[in-house]
Amino acid sequence: MTDDERTPRSVVERAAPRVKRSAFVLTDLCYFAAALLTSPIWLTRMIATGKIKTDWSARFGDGAIVPRTERSRVLIHAVSVGEVNAIRGLVERLAADRARPEVVISAMTDTGFARATSLFGEKHTVVRTPFDFTFAQRAWFDRVMPDLLVLVELELWPNMTRLAAARGIPICVVNGRLSERSMRRYRRARWFVKNMFARITVVLAQSRAIADRFGELGAEEVLLSGNMKWDSVAMTDEVAGSAQLREDFGIPKGVPLVVAGSTEPGEEVLLRDALPAGARLLIAPRKPEWFDGVAANLPGCVRRSKKERGADDTRFYLLDTIGELRMAYALADVVVMGRSFGKLYGSDPIEPASLAKAVIIGPRVADFRDVVETLVKAGGIRQIEAAQLPSTLTELLADPRARAMIAMKAREAIRREQGATARTAEVILALLTTTG
Repeated sequence: MTDDERTPRSVVERAAPRVKRSAFVLTDLCYFAAALLTSPIWLTRMIATGKIKTDWSARFGDGAIVPRTERSRVLIHAVSVGEVNAIRGLVERLAADRARPEVVISAMTDTGFARATSLFGEKHTVVRTPFDFTFAQRAWFDRVMPDLLVLVELELWPNMTRLAAARGIPICVVNGRLSERSMRRYRRARWFVKNMFARITVVLAQSRAIADRFGELGAEEVLLSGNMKWDSVAMTDEVAGSAQLREDFGIPKGVPLVVAGSTEPGEEVLLRDALPAGARLLIAPRKPEWFDGVAANLPGCVRRSKKERGADDTRFYLLDTIGELRMAYALADVVVMGRSFGKLYGSDPIEPASLAKAVIIGPRVADFRDVVETLVKAGGIRQIEAAQLPSTLTELLADPRARAMIAMKAREAIRREQGATARTAEVILALLTTTG
């Protein structure tokens, strides 16, 4: 990335545009109508899953003012856990720079907010991202007062981007990700989203194909940065807390263990039936509302949330908690990535690969296609069909050398792909120098 690329030209070329009040009103009316019409669905679901107990006042923009200092301030919005994890290295780099910018992290989901608070709360301000109603977004901007708005992957909202543009706040999309599935939806609503994409000051895209998609939708300046998730992992053979997790669950040492991460409903049945004799399965469903259904399909499973401990003949362990999956991966002989054998669109395999684990993933990987293709090409992951799962598990659990070879090649691929965080930090710091 050259010096010219580090300072996006649009920063100095653009003036803060005037935004018609009618655009805010129309968008709010659409939101209210959609919320009202779909309330029987989302309200019932939130009550059933316990998500109704969220911080409603913060979701509508309420919260403490973040006092300004003489330093530049960057507001980084990461919607949920995956995006929050991806910015760990970026936050560290920005905070360590000699310019000493203030970094405020914002997350929308309950799990994302909890993870952001855990990772960054001691050193940085963490706030809740509100709904995209005009009054809520205006209150959010008034409280946080950023010089730069950074959106992780693809967190574009009409009112959020309108207000930022109207206030002359540059918008930077980092780790930009736009799948072909999302692209098809945006193409159908091109008339509605074109201005939203045009408000972006600069996009830092994960790949050339993604960069082209952002450009097609109206983003005027798109740079290729790579994927920060390659940088967000620590390549280590030990994870603090993993030994205690084994002890708490009562998982015998030396017994073959398959860890399935971020699974969707139905995959527990596939894994249950594919598990070789003598092996154990530790499974972590992606969403809390799926925990009970998974437990019902795994006879005699031990649940982490109930502090249960397995017996000698226990085969199934349910990790029905948040924030402990990395510890579980560290215990695995083989890791199976969830949401890749069912109806959904895959899970990120970088973390277990970085822990030197042999990783298996299914055919459904649309949301992580670039990452999976990179690892497959390097020989650092096994991508298979559901029917191949029993034989593949049997093969790998019986062959430590094959597992070690997959793990070694995955780590080599990760090292080759790293560097996006440093490139992203350079662009953000250049933007802050221009705007702060």
